[in-house]
Amino acid sequence: MKTEGKDPEFLSTLERGLRVLQSFDEDHSEMTLSEVAAKTSLSPAVARRCLNTLLELGYVGKRERKFLLRPQVLTIGSAFLSSMHVEHVCLPGLQNLRDQTGDSASLSVLQGSDILYISHVSTDRRFRLQTNVGTRYPFHATSMGKVLAAFLDDDARASLLANSALERFTERTLTDPAVLEQRFALIRERGYDSALDELDYGIVSLAIPLFDKKRQVIAAINCSTSTTRISQDELVRTRLPLLRAAASEIQAALQQWPALAASLGSG
Repeated sequence: MKTEGKDPEFLSTLERGLRVLQSFDEDHSEMTLSEVAAKTSLSPAVARRCLNTLLELGYVGKRERKFLLRPQVLTIGSAFLSSMHVEHVCLPGLQNLRDQTGDSASLSVLQGSDILYISHVSTDRRFRLQTNVGTRYPFHATSMGKVLAAFLDDDARASLLANSALERFTERTLTDPAVLEQRFALIRERGYDSALDELDYGIVSLAIPLFDKKRQVIAAINCSTSTTRISQDELVRTRLPLLRAAASEIQAALQQWPALAASLGSG
Protein backbone atom coordinates (compact mmCIF):
# COMPACT_ATOMS: atom_id res chain seq x y z
CA MET A 1 0.00 0.00 0.00
CA LYS A 2 1.20 3.50 -0.82
CA THR A 3 0.60 6.41 1.50
CA GLU A 4 1.96 9.31 -0.56
CA GLY A 5 -0.55 12.06 -1.16
CA LYS A 6 -3.05 10.64 1.29
CA ASP A 7 -5.60 12.69 3.17
CA PRO A 8 -4.20 14.35 6.34
CA GLU A 9 -6.53 12.14 8.36
CA PHE A 10 -5.07 8.97 6.84
CA LEU A 11 -4.16 6.58 9.69
CA SER A 12 -0.80 5.01 8.92
CA THR A 13 -1.15 2.71 11.92
CA LEU A 14 -4.34 1.22 10.49
CA GLU A 15 -2.71 0.85 7.08
CA ARG A 16 0.21 -1.02 8.64
CA GLY A 17 -2.11 -3.35 10.53
CA LEU A 18 -3.99 -4.19 7.34
CA ARG A 19 -0.69 -4.70 5.56
CA VAL A 20 0.27 -7.26 8.19
CA LEU A 21 -3.04 -9.12 7.79
CA GLN A 22 -2.66 -9.18 4.02
CA SER A 23 0.89 -10.53 4.22
CA PHE A 24 -0.39 -14.02 5.08
CA ASP A 25 -1.15 -16.10 2.01
CA GLU A 26 -1.02 -19.61 0.58
CA ASP A 27 2.76 -19.68 0.76
CA HIS A 28 3.00 -17.89 4.11
CA SER A 29 0.42 -19.41 6.45
CA GLU A 30 2.73 -19.03 9.47
CA MET A 31 5.48 -16.45 9.90
CA THR A 32 7.90 -15.30 12.55
CA LEU A 33 8.07 -11.63 13.52
CA SER A 34 11.12 -11.11 11.31
CA GLU A 35 9.41 -12.77 8.36
CA VAL A 36 6.34 -10.55 8.74
CA ALA A 37 8.56 -7.48 8.98
CA ALA A 38 10.45 -8.44 5.84
CA LYS A 39 7.32 -9.28 3.85
CA THR A 40 5.55 -6.03 4.80
CA SER A 41 8.64 -3.78 4.62
CA LEU A 42 7.93 -2.68 8.19
CA SER A 43 10.50 -2.35 10.93
CA PRO A 44 10.49 -5.24 13.44
CA ALA A 45 9.27 -2.87 16.16
CA VAL A 46 6.29 -1.70 14.11
CA ALA A 47 5.49 -5.24 12.94
CA ARG A 48 5.60 -6.44 16.55
CA ARG A 49 3.15 -3.76 17.71
CA CYS A 50 0.78 -4.58 14.83
CA LEU A 51 0.94 -8.31 15.52
CA ASN A 52 0.41 -7.88 19.26
CA THR A 53 -2.61 -5.65 18.65
CA LEU A 54 -4.09 -8.10 16.16
CA LEU A 55 -3.33 -10.93 18.57
CA GLU A 56 -5.30 -9.24 21.33
CA LEU A 57 -8.21 -8.50 18.96
CA GLY A 58 -8.37 -12.15 17.91
CA TYR A 59 -7.42 -11.70 14.26
CA VAL A 60 -4.00 -13.31 14.71
CA GLY A 61 -2.88 -16.31 16.72
CA LYS A 62 0.55 -17.59 17.73
CA ARG A 63 2.10 -21.04 17.70
CA GLU A 64 5.47 -21.06 19.40
CA ARG A 65 7.44 -18.32 17.58
CA LYS A 66 5.17 -18.12 14.55
CA PHE A 67 2.10 -16.00 13.96
CA LEU A 68 -0.94 -17.16 11.96
CA LEU A 69 -4.38 -15.84 11.03
CA ARG A 70 -7.42 -16.82 13.08
CA PRO A 71 -11.01 -17.36 11.84
CA GLN A 72 -11.97 -13.93 13.23
CA VAL A 73 -10.45 -12.48 10.03
CA LEU A 74 -13.39 -13.92 8.09
CA THR A 75 -15.75 -11.48 9.77
CA ILE A 76 -14.21 -8.65 7.72
CA GLY A 77 -15.06 -10.34 4.42
CA SER A 78 -18.45 -11.57 5.59
CA ALA A 79 -19.37 -8.02 6.59
CA PHE A 80 -18.90 -6.95 2.97
CA LEU A 81 -20.87 -9.88 1.58
CA SER A 82 -23.80 -9.38 3.93
CA SER A 83 -23.95 -5.57 3.99
CA MET A 84 -23.71 -5.36 0.19
CA HIS A 85 -26.24 -8.20 -0.38
CA VAL A 86 -23.81 -9.89 -2.75
CA GLU A 87 -25.51 -13.29 -2.67
CA HIS A 88 -28.94 -11.78 -3.31
CA VAL A 89 -27.72 -9.71 -6.26
CA CYS A 90 -25.04 -11.81 -7.93
CA LEU A 91 -25.64 -15.46 -7.19
CA PRO A 92 -28.99 -16.05 -9.00
CA GLY A 93 -27.59 -15.00 -12.39
CA LEU A 94 -24.39 -16.99 -11.89
CA GLN A 95 -26.28 -20.06 -10.68
CA ASN A 96 -28.58 -19.94 -13.71
CA LEU A 97 -25.51 -19.77 -15.94
CA ARG A 98 -23.92 -22.72 -14.16
CA ASP A 99 -27.13 -24.76 -14.34
CA GLN A 100 -27.54 -24.06 -18.07
CA THR A 101 -23.97 -24.89 -19.02
CA GLY A 102 -22.39 -27.07 -16.36
CA ASP A 103 -19.55 -24.53 -16.23
CA SER A 104 -18.28 -22.69 -13.20
CA ALA A 105 -19.36 -19.04 -13.16
CA SER A 106 -17.80 -16.08 -11.36
CA LEU A 107 -17.87 -12.34 -10.82
CA SER A 108 -14.68 -10.41 -10.10
CA VAL A 109 -13.25 -6.91 -9.82
CA LEU A 110 -9.79 -5.52 -10.48
CA GLN A 111 -7.65 -5.02 -7.37
CA GLY A 112 -4.18 -3.80 -8.17
CA SER A 113 -2.63 -6.26 -10.61
CA ASP A 114 -5.07 -9.04 -9.66
CA ILE A 115 -8.67 -9.92 -10.13
CA LEU A 116 -10.53 -10.53 -6.89
CA TYR A 117 -13.42 -13.00 -6.90
CA ILE A 118 -16.54 -11.49 -5.31
CA SER A 119 -19.02 -14.25 -6.19
CA HIS A 120 -18.49 -17.77 -7.51
CA VAL A 121 -20.47 -20.93 -8.21
CA SER A 122 -18.59 -24.06 -9.15
CA THR A 123 -19.22 -27.48 -10.61
CA ASP A 124 -18.01 -30.81 -9.27
CA ARG A 125 -15.13 -30.92 -11.76
CA ARG A 126 -11.69 -30.66 -10.22
CA PHE A 127 -9.04 -28.25 -11.41
CA ARG A 128 -5.56 -27.90 -10.02
CA LEU A 129 -6.37 -24.24 -9.41
CA GLN A 130 -9.29 -23.95 -6.99
CA THR A 131 -11.38 -20.79 -6.89
CA ASN A 132 -13.50 -19.34 -4.09
CA VAL A 133 -14.80 -15.95 -3.01
CA GLY A 134 -11.69 -13.94 -2.12
CA THR A 135 -9.40 -15.79 -4.54
CA ARG A 136 -7.00 -13.58 -6.48
CA TYR A 137 -5.33 -14.28 -9.82
CA PRO A 138 -3.03 -12.07 -11.94
CA PHE A 139 -5.19 -10.05 -14.32
CA HIS A 140 -3.14 -10.73 -17.45
CA ALA A 141 -3.62 -14.52 -17.32
CA THR A 142 -7.42 -14.51 -17.01
CA SER A 143 -10.30 -13.63 -19.30
CA MET A 144 -11.99 -11.49 -16.62
CA GLY A 145 -8.76 -9.65 -15.88
CA LYS A 146 -8.16 -8.74 -19.50
CA VAL A 147 -11.77 -7.59 -19.88
CA LEU A 148 -11.43 -5.33 -16.84
CA ALA A 149 -8.09 -3.96 -18.02
CA ALA A 150 -9.36 -3.35 -21.56
CA PHE A 151 -12.00 -0.88 -20.37
CA LEU A 152 -9.70 1.18 -18.13
CA ASP A 153 -8.81 4.65 -19.38
CA ASP A 154 -5.51 4.91 -21.23
CA ASP A 155 -3.48 6.23 -18.28
CA ALA A 156 -4.82 3.65 -15.84
CA ARG A 157 -4.20 0.83 -18.29
CA ALA A 158 -0.64 2.01 -18.98
CA SER A 159 0.03 2.20 -15.24
CA LEU A 160 -1.38 -1.30 -14.73
CA LEU A 161 0.89 -2.75 -17.40
CA ALA A 162 3.93 -0.85 -16.12
CA ASN A 163 3.43 -1.96 -12.51
CA SER A 164 2.48 -5.61 -13.03
CA ALA A 165 4.91 -8.52 -13.00
CA LEU A 166 3.24 -10.18 -16.04
CA GLU A 167 4.45 -13.61 -14.99
CA ARG A 168 4.31 -16.48 -17.48
CA PHE A 169 2.22 -19.43 -16.21
CA THR A 170 2.00 -21.46 -19.44
CA GLU A 171 3.37 -21.13 -22.95
CA ARG A 172 0.13 -19.33 -23.87
CA THR A 173 0.29 -16.65 -21.15
CA LEU A 174 0.55 -13.16 -22.65
CA THR A 175 3.41 -11.23 -21.06
CA ASP A 176 4.32 -8.65 -23.73
CA PRO A 177 2.60 -5.30 -23.00
CA ALA A 178 2.31 -4.54 -26.71
CA VAL A 179 0.60 -7.88 -27.37
CA LEU A 180 -1.70 -7.32 -24.41
CA GLU A 181 -2.66 -3.90 -25.77
CA GLN A 182 -3.62 -5.57 -29.05
CA ARG A 183 -5.76 -8.03 -27.10
CA PHE A 184 -7.39 -5.17 -25.17
CA ALA A 185 -8.32 -3.43 -28.43
CA LEU A 186 -9.93 -6.64 -29.67
CA ILE A 187 -11.86 -7.00 -26.41
CA ARG A 188 -13.24 -3.47 -26.69
CA GLU A 189 -14.25 -4.18 -30.28
CA ARG A 190 -16.10 -7.45 -29.65
CA GLY A 191 -17.10 -7.02 -26.02
CA TYR A 192 -15.63 -10.22 -24.58
CA ASP A 193 -12.45 -12.18 -24.01
CA SER A 194 -11.75 -15.89 -24.07
CA ALA A 195 -8.68 -17.46 -22.46
CA LEU A 196 -7.34 -20.91 -23.29
CA ASP A 197 -4.56 -22.47 -21.18
CA GLU A 198 -3.33 -19.02 -20.11
CA LEU A 199 -3.45 -19.39 -16.32
CA ASP A 200 -3.12 -23.18 -16.26
CA TYR A 201 -3.38 -25.96 -18.80
CA GLY A 202 -6.78 -27.53 -19.32
CA ILE A 203 -8.89 -24.43 -18.55
CA VAL A 204 -10.93 -22.46 -21.07
CA SER A 205 -12.98 -19.42 -20.09
CA LEU A 206 -15.14 -16.65 -21.51
CA ALA A 207 -15.71 -13.27 -19.84
CA ILE A 208 -17.69 -10.08 -20.45
CA PRO A 209 -17.90 -6.77 -18.58
CA LEU A 210 -20.62 -5.65 -16.18
CA PHE A 211 -21.77 -2.04 -16.45
CA ASP A 212 -23.35 0.35 -13.96
CA LYS A 213 -26.20 2.68 -14.90
CA LYS A 214 -23.66 5.21 -16.27
CA ARG A 215 -22.25 2.49 -18.58
CA GLN A 216 -19.00 2.35 -16.63
CA VAL A 217 -17.41 -1.09 -16.31
CA ILE A 218 -17.48 -2.08 -12.63
CA ALA A 219 -16.86 -5.85 -12.74
CA ALA A 220 -16.62 -8.84 -15.04
CA ILE A 221 -18.37 -12.20 -15.13
CA ASN A 222 -17.18 -15.39 -16.73
CA CYS A 223 -17.87 -19.04 -17.25
CA SER A 224 -15.01 -21.53 -17.24
CA THR A 225 -14.64 -25.22 -17.78
CA SER A 226 -12.27 -27.97 -18.82
CA THR A 227 -10.87 -28.15 -22.33
CA THR A 228 -11.86 -31.84 -22.32
CA ARG A 229 -15.53 -30.77 -22.32
CA ILE A 230 -15.59 -28.12 -25.02
CA SER A 231 -13.40 -26.31 -27.53
CA GLN A 232 -12.71 -22.61 -27.25
CA ASP A 233 -14.68 -21.81 -30.41
CA GLU A 234 -17.67 -23.81 -29.20
CA LEU A 235 -17.48 -22.17 -25.78
CA VAL A 236 -17.69 -18.70 -27.32
CA ARG A 237 -20.48 -19.67 -29.72
CA THR A 238 -22.71 -21.37 -27.17
CA ARG A 239 -21.93 -19.49 -23.95
CA LEU A 240 -21.76 -15.88 -25.11
CA PRO A 241 -25.55 -15.38 -25.41
CA LEU A 242 -26.07 -17.05 -22.01
CA LEU A 243 -23.32 -14.98 -20.43
CA ARG A 244 -24.86 -11.79 -21.77
CA ALA A 245 -28.24 -12.82 -20.38
CA ALA A 246 -26.65 -13.42 -16.96
CA ALA A 247 -24.94 -10.02 -17.14
CA SER A 248 -28.26 -8.34 -17.92
CA GLU A 249 -29.87 -10.10 -14.95
CA ILE A 250 -27.12 -9.01 -12.57
CA GLN A 251 -27.06 -5.45 -13.93
CA ALA A 252 -30.83 -5.19 -13.41
CA ALA A 253 -30.40 -6.42 -9.83
CA LEU A 254 -27.64 -3.86 -9.25
CA GLN A 255 -30.12 -1.11 -10.11
CA GLN A 256 -31.99 -2.11 -6.94
CA TRP A 257 -28.81 -2.16 -4.84
CA PRO A 258 -26.85 1.00 -5.78
CA ALA A 259 -24.54 0.62 -2.78
CA LEU A 260 -23.12 -2.59 -4.21
CA ALA A 261 -22.69 -1.02 -7.66
CA ALA A 262 -20.85 1.89 -6.05
CA SER A 263 -18.71 -0.48 -3.99
CA LEU A 264 -17.70 -2.57 -7.00
CA GLY A 265 -16.92 0.51 -9.04
CA SER A 266 -14.72 2.13 -6.44
CA GLY A 267 -11.97 -0.48 -6.70
